[in-house]
Amino acid sequence: MRDTKLKIKDVNAWEILDSRGNPTVRVCVVLDNGVEGIASVPSGASTGMHEALELRDGDRKRYDGKGVLKAVANVNKIIAPLLYGFIVTKQKEIDETMVKLDGTENKSRLGANAILGVSLACAHAAANALRRPLYKYIRATYNLQATTYKLPYPTMNVLNGGRHADWAADIQEFMIIPLQKKFSERVRCGAEIFHALHDVLKKHGYPVSVGDEGGYAPRLKNNEEAFKLLAEAVDKAGYNTPGALKLGIDAAASEFFNKKTRKYEMNVDKKNLDARQLGGLYLKWARRYPLISIEDPFAEDDWDSWVEFIKTLKHENIKTLIVGDDLFVTNVKRLQKGIQLKAANAILIKLNQIGTLSETIDTIALAQKHGYKISVSHRSGETMDTTIADLAVAVNADYIKTGSLSRSERVEKYNRLMEIEDELINSK
Repeated sequence: MRDTKLKIKDVNAWEILDSRGNPTVRVCVVLDNGVEGIASVPSGASTGMHEALELRDGDRKRYDGKGVLKAVANVNKIIAPLLYGFIVTKQKEIDETMVKLDGTENKSRLGANAILGVSLACAHAAANALRRPLYKYIRATYNLQATTYKLPYPTMNVLNGGRHADWAADIQEFMIIPLQKKFSERVRCGAEIFHALHDVLKKHGYPVSVGDEGGYAPRLKNNEEAFKLLAEAVDKAGYNTPGALKLGIDAAASEFFNKKTRKYEMNVDKKNLDARQLGGLYLKWARRYPLISIEDPFAEDDWDSWVEFIKTLKHENIKTLIVGDDLFVTNVKRLQKGIQLKAANAILIKLNQIGTLSETIDTIALAQKHGYKISVSHRSGETMDTTIADLAVAVNADYIKTGSLSRSERVEKYNRLMEIEDELINSK
């Protein structure tokens, strides 16, 4: 296709609602040939302090200050005129132009939500114009070297706690990680355990309402009870055979870390722990349960505790992924520091933490170069946008984190991955 038909003709943003009923940004990019690309931007509740800035209006009379009309205006009045005539397939150039236009370290002038909406909409428009699936377009555009595709293992948040579930547990997420060969079978495993967990919770007298990410949110007696409930559900669903699944948690420890006392205040467990004691709790769980992934075990700037915990795991010969989310915030500079300190061995990837597709790919490339496992992630405030599913396949991510097995904005990512799997199987 001639480049003249791939020129950006129009860029338009508007305010929509995310899965929590809060405003977020949606962007449509239109090309000279009439092809469109649309993307919606997610929003986090448990956010790292080092993330790129999500621009909100601050007008308490409108959406309690959470409106995004400023971000929308920045797209329509500032970014759009600059991009008219750009060749949409030149993704890096487009992203670099927006980053330069913003001119701040954390995208605080234009807003990461404004910039990311345009970045992703451009990628969708280009893929649509070239009649390629987005995952193939991303791989080709960034010249990623993998020659085959693999589907990620889903880390399914079936029990919610922390800020996502009104502190029903101190630990923010208890996840099951199905390990079946086919992705569609991993989804089936997750769904069947999720429904079995419903019955287990009812049997024990717990409510079966769900949190922000679609998982159940019972007010637990203590944090470890979650593992026992999961074990019962796994057994009830018939997946207690060796190798069928593993478990993971997202501690989101920054959320219960007291900076003044340097203690981790666990209200459900009624304990205030120092980093060494908290690490000991994780070790106990890793020995008792098939826990292969611990996300954000310590606060986002408690670097020493991360480093010491990795050393302890190695000394104890416990092979568990230590995943940096708030620690790294999909940022090359913070990841580089973590690599130098040997603070983790895996990274959570969130597009809106950094603000462009190109910067996200740079972070993934650095992580993979140093042997880090990659988990592409949603946010707690989501939309029906499935970009992260294609991104995970494009980069051959090891894992994807997109929530539980309920709420359409979560399930739609799993549906997209099953669609991709079917396409890849049929293309052989």
